[in-house]
Amino acid sequence: MLSYPATISLSRRTLNHLAERIRGHRQQRKSRWRKLDPGRQALLTLAHLRNGDTYTRLAAGFEIGIATAWRYVQEAIALLSAAADDLASAMRRIRQLAYAILDGTLIPIDRVADQRPYYSGKHKRHGVNVQVIADAAGRLVWASPALPGSAHDLSAARIHGIIDALTSADVMTFADKGYQGARGSVRTPFKRRRFRPKLSRRQKAVNRAHAKVRARGERAIATLKTWKILAKLRCCPRRATTIVQAILVLQHVEANRYAG
Repeated sequence: MLSYPATISLSRRTLNHLAERIRGHRQQRKSRWRKLDPGRQALLTLAHLRNGDTYTRLAAGFEIGIATAWRYVQEAIALLSAAADDLASAMRRIRQLAYAILDGTLIPIDRVADQRPYYSGKHKRHGVNVQVIADAAGRLVWASPALPGSAHDLSAARIHGIIDALTSADVMTFADKGYQGARGSVRTPFKRRRFRPKLSRRQKAVNRAHAKVRARGERAIATLKTWKILAKLRCCPRRATTIVQAILVLQHVEANRYAG
């Protein structure tokens, strides 16, 4: 089998952060000798999450078995997801923002046995719905647990308690037309209706200004999608939440690599 060197577009700070978590976990469990040291296991996991490398390719590249590669990656993802903030914890940071941007995204998945709940009529494909909160600069602040792709963005936001949390914290939030009816502190653009076929000049101006602000939220979703594993999940959809939470932790470490 041929092999070649590859790169991972992440800083060493992120690698060291994950390696330290793995090292601490092994010491806590008093784990015996393993085929990969914490640093190599961290590199294995980042190659899977960031580059989307399959377990077969990882096993060949790291000279381990496919089952071992799977086990090492799952262990690291579990350690990361356990450290992810829930919405209540994230709100401590969100309250300090000038304003927040709320948007939803569909993460594609393989077709599953129970297909109907995961089929998104909007995107015409199977996937899971993830709600994303970004700051004024378009940086990823928080990502929600995954719901079946058939869930509407507004329904998903309400299920997760995002609307109530943002309203209680009095955080001005910009969202697209899919969140109309959210009320509270969520602001959406004007929408043409049957009894109002045309928008006024003022309403159009408001929509343009709103779109410029909301477009920054697309950066957060684009940041999330730079982790190639999310291009299409080839695992049980119930594991999507754990993967997204693990990526959220790593992304925060990567974004703060120049701090401290």
